[in-house]
Amino acid sequence: MNPIALDGNSLSLETFRSIVLDREQVSLADSSRARLLKTRHFIDEAAQRSERVYSVNTGFGILSKVTIPKDKLLQLQLNIVRSHCAGVGELHSEDESRAILLLRTNVLAKGYSGVRAELVDLLVGMLNHRIHPVIPNKGSVGASGDLAPLAHVACVLIGEGEAFIDGKRMSGAAALKQAGLKPVVLQPKEGLALINGTQQMTGWGALLLLKAEELMNLADLICTTSLEGVLGSWHPYEAWVQETRAYVGQKRSADLLRGFMKNSEIWKSHEKCDRVQDPYSFRCAPQVHGAVRDLLSFVRSQITVEMNSATDNPLVHPDTGEIVSNGNFHGQPIAFALDILGMALSEISSLSERRTAKLMDPSFSDLPAFLIKNEGLNSGLMMAQVTSAALVSENRGLCHPASTDTIPTNNEKEDHVSMGPNAARKAGMILANTVHVLAIEAISACQALEFRRPLRAGDGPEFLYRQIREQVRPLDQDRALTGDIEAVATILRSGQLHE
Repeated sequence: MNPIALDGNSLSLETFRSIVLDREQVSLADSSRARLLKTRHFIDEAAQRSERVYSVNTGFGILSKVTIPKDKLLQLQLNIVRSHCAGVGELHSEDESRAILLLRTNVLAKGYSGVRAELVDLLVGMLNHRIHPVIPNKGSVGASGDLAPLAHVACVLIGEGEAFIDGKRMSGAAALKQAGLKPVVLQPKEGLALINGTQQMTGWGALLLLKAEELMNLADLICTTSLEGVLGSWHPYEAWVQETRAYVGQKRSADLLRGFMKNSEIWKSHEKCDRVQDPYSFRCAPQVHGAVRDLLSFVRSQITVEMNSATDNPLVHPDTGEIVSNGNFHGQPIAFALDILGMALSEISSLSERRTAKLMDPSFSDLPAFLIKNEGLNSGLMMAQVTSAALVSENRGLCHPASTDTIPTNNEKEDHVSMGPNAARKAGMILANTVHVLAIEAISACQALEFRRPLRAGDGPEFLYRQIREQVRPLDQDRALTGDIEAVATILRSGQLHE
């Protein structure tokens, strides 16, 4: 298979997935190489002139008034990379590091940063040899770019810092040597060009979005399984009802909910019952799940734009040579999107927990309390619902937006920042909690089906039941539940049900 050509303009989330998760090889597009040569020429010319050009022959941020002598220009670039390696906290996973590395490569390939083609070739080589920089995930405020995290990436290019190769952690110099690559000597502007951008929050957010999109189909599947368990009605999901309020996401969820219910013997057994309406957590699933789908579509559009945007400062026009200090590094568009992603996922968990509670309530479900025989002697899934409630409450707290916060930095030069990486971190925590909440609902729904046998559920619930029963046996008497919850969460994260 030919390598995927990076040009800074055409990277899709599907291609992003192939490169990051499937480890596809990449190359630098010929069109990008031509732009890189042109913009680099303009930077080389600027470095020889006496007038000040930001980041070429000046200090950075509030220090931009300081002119740097020509014999110190290379030291200037080396210093900014070293000094900005100030990240702390948990390390990004290899997938997350690869995502950040890919997006920085793609941005520089766009050809507006004024770096040499050799620098981008080294980034391409790191991707192809699976050299993934060690990046602490805290330290960026999301304006002037994700400076600290990206500096940890840049350090590996100069033969410093640390990197992972297939899970093995080593020095940046050793990683490059193992791959037969040579570190670069940074030329004017290249240090700042490597660290000025939104690639931490965008790469992190892109991975979260892909997982969230998979989770949406699972939320619909699990909902129908719960619906079967409580003898609920699928009529609110009918197509003509959705057409009267034609949101795209609502129609998509309703289509899936109806489809999953096909061939249900359980439904036929109670279709003429006297229950007029189900609770909102069942009846309004298309409306709530659908609204989440629509928000995820917005997040997808924002991330796709950002993946293919020049977020460097200053930018160099490849035709005119104009060098302009600008604000494309500001992460507000992505910060907003990632806060929205977290809020959307929180609603999925909230609805799921309510359905779990209804499954366990004998006054509504007409099933044994907490879905266990000999209730009283056995507590059944009582505490599983309590755990679900705890996670949902945590999600609601995490939904407080990071994107509306700002703390001035750099002696007030950078006086408004996006806090986008904090939004990404919170969205990741909400996603992890939501997976566990859905896992608890799935276990509860499948347990409910045990009491509906020998009647068969719809095609979707039966599929989910079979997959879960391969890992989790029915609950006949009390046992520790943590292993069951983690096993189902692993299934939900694996992608096997999504496929």
